[in-house]
Amino acid sequence: MSKVYSIGQFICRTYFRLFYRVTLVGRDNIPADGGVLLCSNHIHNLDPPLVGAFLKRQTKFMAKAELFNAPILKSILPRVGAFPIRRGMSDRQALRSGLKLLKQSEIVGVFPEGTRSKTGELGEGLAGVGFFALRSEANVVPCAVIGSYKLFSPLKVVYGPPVNMNSIRENKGSPEEATEEIMRGIQKLLDEHRK
Repeated sequence: MSKVYSIGQFICRTYFRLFYRVTLVGRDNIPADGGVLLCSNHIHNLDPPLVGAFLKRQTKFMAKAELFNAPILKSILPRVGAFPIRRGMSDRQALRSGLKLLKQSEIVGVFPEGTRSKTGELGEGLAGVGFFALRSEANVVPCAVIGSYKLFSPLKVVYGPPVNMNSIRENKGSPEEATEEIMRGIQKLLDEHRK
């Protein structure tokens, strides 16, 4: 874990503990080593720091390319391991970068919907996530963020058990099929923990 990431993680943990009632479920579902594709729903700009703040391993998030042009973020994001993706098109460089990190036994954090949900409901996942799942041997861990992000309100992060991709891999399934399976895993967490 890089020093900059450690400091950022400490700041984020402190912020979330001070201003929200954070509950964490299933952190032991994140493997201690090996590549991990961490796939979460996306409801707020603070999802990436929240999802990564309480994990023992560094999470390298895929982030929209526009953020890398923002005055402060353009210097911070690369230093915490984030890498850009151009939305609305097939970004081969982003796919190569993500795949390389997974093969180097890193945790890669992605939001399969590609953008924030305006309704809070889980949207359709993009095929690129399925590409990562099929082209790497990484564990695919679904994650659900539940809450409104209103100050001092409850926020829950649920890390589910890895999605079994063996059948899809063995049957040479498509990235779309893999993505659908991952989205079912995220939806299951939302259904079980929103109660």
